[in-house]
Amino acid sequence: MLPSFIVEDGVRREDSASAALDLSGAQGETLLVTLGITRIIEQESLDLTIWGSADGAEWGAKPLAAFPQKFYCGTYSILIDLAEAPNVKFLRAQWKMGRWGRGEPKPLFGFYLFAEKSAVGALAARATQ
Repeated sequence: MLPSFIVEDGVRREDSASAALDLSGAQGETLLVTLGITRIIEQESLDLTIWGSADGAEWGAKPLAAFPQKFYCGTYSILIDLAEAPNVKFLRAQWKMGRWGRGEPKPLFGFYLFAEKSAVGALAARATQ
């Protein structure tokens, strides 16, 4: 159900993936997905991808979308047009973290990922009617 968090706000130190988010009522819609990075340490990177699934078990060979690599706190948004993937009923996020330089070798990111239906998709649908 949307709007909803794909990833709740929290601090993470390892590569991982979120639980599956059920898209009931949002299949075929355009989604606005917002990544909020709330905490970092220097000399690290975050790569975050969004994956789709028809059954919540198989996630395919490539993601539906990917955020550009991030290094700083901030709020970043992308649009995902699910009309291009009509069989997608579930979403999940996967992230990989990198760390270089001196100091603590383990990365640390505080972040959340939020999904909601986009008004852009609704406006585009009205324009074609």
